[in-house]
Amino acid sequence: MKEVRAYIKPHKLPEVTLALHHVEGLTGMSVVDARGFGRESRSGHHETGEDAFDFVPCVRVEIVCADELVDPIVEAIQKNAHTGLKGDGKVYVCEVQDAIRIGTGERGEDAV
Repeated sequence: MKEVRAYIKPHKLPEVTLALHHVEGLTGMSVVDARGFGRESRSGHHETGEDAFDFVPCVRVEIVCADELVDPIVEAIQKNAHTGLKGDGKVYVCEVQDAIRIGTGERGEDAV
């Protein structure tokens, strides 16, 4: 199993969600409002000499899926979150060791 975690611009969420609904076998996704900064959004020093950062709003999309779904999921996110401007976001893919469904005790891919 894998976790696909994507940080995208909030206004792109409807397009990304619609595209993900068309991925056969996708069992679900979670969305979290987040804020962060990347290379292009770092600000300089303030008059006080302290570092300050302007956090940019973004949305974190989290999906745990079977290994074979990673490529279509990443493709759907990448294609539909793209604006052509800096700061379109990032997609990370990580191994998931186990999953447990709290209500039934199912484990592994059956729990997803």
